Amino acid sequence: MSSIYENDLIKIEIEKSEIPWLKIFTVHNYKEFSQCPKEVKEEIWEKLDLIEKEMISYFNPDKVNIASFGNYVPHVHFHIMARFKEDSYFPECMWGKKQRESSVVLPSFEDFYKILKDKLK
Repeated sequence: MSSIYENDLIKIEIEKSEIPWLKIFTVHNYKEFSQCPKEVKEEIWEKLDLIEKEMISYFNPDKVNIASFGNYVPHVHFHIMARFKEDSYFPECMWGKKQRESSVVLPSFEDFYKILKDKLK
């Protein structure tokens, strides 16, 4: 995973996938979102909102999925995924049963990440 943003509260990493997929992690180890200080929660929501809007604008997905599990990694983090009817797993989650071979054709992920990095500053 490569990081595209980090400050004292959060970091944002790219999950390699056939779909645009980012993860927001807290820098400090909080097990549950309710344990995060107010400023961490606000930072997460601000960046999550920005990422979702940019994904919608750039990729025009059928849906944006936002998830927080942390069963294997008991550390607060959120997944933000642009989903498409033609991706391999839709309508299942990306951890679910593969439905088909992907036929989705998307604009450059690298260009998207460059645009997003500029907006995250």
